[in-house]
Amino acid sequence: MDWDERQGQTLWQKLAAELVGIYDAHGICAVLANELAVYSQTTAVIGISDPLGKYYDVWVCESNGRTQQHRWNKEQASFESLIKAGAVIYQEKFTVLPGELVRSELWQLPRNAILAAPIPARSNYEPVTPPGLICLIDPDADGPINTDSISELAIFITPVLDRAYLRQKVDRQEIEFAVVSDISYALTSTLSLQKIYRQLIDPVRRTLNVGSISVGLIDPDTGEIIFVDMLMGALFADLPPLRLKPGQGIAGWVAEHREPVIVNDAYKDNRFYSGVDRQSGFLTESLACIPLQVEERVIGVMQAINKKNGEFNRNDLRLMQAIGGPLAAAIENARLHAAVLAEKRRIETIFTSMSEGMLTITADGHITHANEALISLLYHEAIDPDSLIGQYAHDIIQLKSGSLDEFIQTVITAGDEYPQWATDLQPAQGAAVPLLISGAPIQDEEGRVNEIIFVFSDLRQIREVERMRDDFFHGIIHELRTPLATILMYARLLREGKAQDKEKADRFLGVIERESDRLQKMVRQMLELAKMESSEFRHGLEPVYLNPLFDEMLPPLADRATEKGLTFRQRVQQNLAPVLGASETYYLIFKNLIDNAIKFTFSGSVRVHVWQEDDLIFVKIQDEGIGIPPQALPNLYGRFFRAQTAVERGIAGTGLGLYMVKEAVEHYNGSITVDSEPDKGTTFTVQLPIVKE
Repeated sequence: MDWDERQGQTLWQKLAAELVGIYDAHGICAVLANELAVYSQTTAVIGISDPLGKYYDVWVCESNGRTQQHRWNKEQASFESLIKAGAVIYQEKFTVLPGELVRSELWQLPRNAILAAPIPARSNYEPVTPPGLICLIDPDADGPINTDSISELAIFITPVLDRAYLRQKVDRQEIEFAVVSDISYALTSTLSLQKIYRQLIDPVRRTLNVGSISVGLIDPDTGEIIFVDMLMGALFADLPPLRLKPGQGIAGWVAEHREPVIVNDAYKDNRFYSGVDRQSGFLTESLACIPLQVEERVIGVMQAINKKNGEFNRNDLRLMQAIGGPLAAAIENARLHAAVLAEKRRIETIFTSMSEGMLTITADGHITHANEALISLLYHEAIDPDSLIGQYAHDIIQLKSGSLDEFIQTVITAGDEYPQWATDLQPAQGAAVPLLISGAPIQDEEGRVNEIIFVFSDLRQIREVERMRDDFFHGIIHELRTPLATILMYARLLREGKAQDKEKADRFLGVIERESDRLQKMVRQMLELAKMESSEFRHGLEPVYLNPLFDEMLPPLADRATEKGLTFRQRVQQNLAPVLGASETYYLIFKNLIDNAIKFTFSGSVRVHVWQEDDLIFVKIQDEGIGIPPQALPNLYGRFFRAQTAVERGIAGTGLGLYMVKEAVEHYNGSITVDSEPDKGTTFTVQLPIVKE
């Protein structure tokens, strides 16, 4: 069809011919703007709102057919008053408010007036097309398009646009149905949580058109919601796992109330927990959250975060709920499967790696399993434990006294009790090994004993520990004897009246006081040592800020050094990052080191320097004291160890301080080094890792 033939057609005929195969709303608007502008020989403007009413897609076409597409916000478009008129309107420019003229892109186009018709046009059915407008700029009063014809045009184009939006909706629903179907199939075809999350994240994120998808699972022990690390994104890579307390945040509310929720402005919602954003630098603008349920039990939540185009709506929530059911079932199945495998591996690991010998036998005495520890008790050379399977236990386990068969019968008939038997094992070679054998029956569902498990505990190490314990107490008694004897001697001298004048009495009392302080310090160290040995100091780890600790500790130590005639210098960097541990233990560490520096320095200076470098905090304590002999350095941190130079100079001590310092520092993942030269001084440097936020 040539141009002359097209000119002979009506606008409606041209539009009908061009739009018959177009199902895209934007394509329809572009064709309409072009045909209307060319037909009317003036500028035509077509604008259609987005589904959420935040902006307008606009096509501006000049009379020569040159078309430009724009996206205007509401103020730029200024379509509202023309659409609300509900009918065709001829609006003169001079009647528009000055403020609207300044802000409006539309009112920059005409010289005099605009002829506008709202779409969708009024009809007997509910249109699905979002609000929009057909405009002619400065229309010719005698032109082919007038008030009646533009109204007819709006009526004509409305069902065409409705058809396009319905087709778009159907296409989207088909895509969503396919996505849900594919995800459901994929989720039910694997028992790996990692695969489940990988199959979930991308298709759901693309379908919902969101920034990210997150899944939080409820910890059955604490009730906390723990979010899956691999779904959180790069901003959370270096952060600890994200946890929310029960009921905390929108996710906590959803899990607690078992209701889905849409929040299109997160920071205006009182339920929103902003701590995660502050910690990570992520910005949550909007979110939709649903509970993940298995039957009546909520196992977690799924969140879609930051809608990229517009706001979350009920359709998004329905799509998430369609995915949430299969996802919850898949997660539960995967967790149960993982729990079964973990329990199996745990039992196998316990059995094979226990330091005690482990043996299982059938009720008639045949060996079914044995671990490496039992092999090491029975033989000097390496033997495959599987080689014992099927043999009679009494042929393999040779005891110096008693009968293993009798003990087996005792275990079978013991009921709920777990018998133990102390005896000696006679291995194939070498001396007998003292053992404690414990037995427990394994029953089937009907209560019949079909297997028995035995634990063979080697008592040799316990005997050695008992010997070390005796040595330990002998060491304590030796260290306590000297101050007690001195206190007792000077107390008797005072009682017997040997201090005839006040000066001598004061001297005697000073000795008693000094030795009492020494005794008290030793007792305090013993208590701290007891805590360490019982691992009490390992509980209650928390971030500790060292600046307040040094502010409290250093002034009295500086006074003590000054009274002794020493120069005390300190340089502590401000605003040190926190370290993990307990403030009482850190106080003990640094006070002990600085105390030693003052105690072992008779003249000169003591320096304390604290600074942060990268992810470490350094504490350097330097003195100009008597130093440490090279031969003493390997044993410096040993319990009760004291260098010979300190003993020869009569410097009191228990030899426990540095032992406790090293134990505590290394427990907190730190390190301590020493650099010393006799008669020139000693430098201790402690390195501690900071707590990363």
